[in-house]
Amino acid sequence: MNTARHGTPDLSGAAWRSSTYSGGNNECLELAHNVPALAPVRDSKNPTGPVILFGRDAWGAFLARLR
Repeated sequence: MNTARHGTPDLSGAAWRSSTYSGGNNECLELAHNVPALAPVRDSKNPTGPVILFGRDAWGAFLARLR
């Protein structure tokens, strides 16, 4: 992954993955798991829409609290 202008990561090669709990109905969040140090998240219904960037540690802490 390259970093574009202003520190925004280039997500063109991101490998997006949906939760196995979504049941394949395309109504969930997707996470790009191959972006170093970041956890990009997007809405599966709008794959060209906005992406929220979380640090990997913050994302891991969030998931730990959900469990």
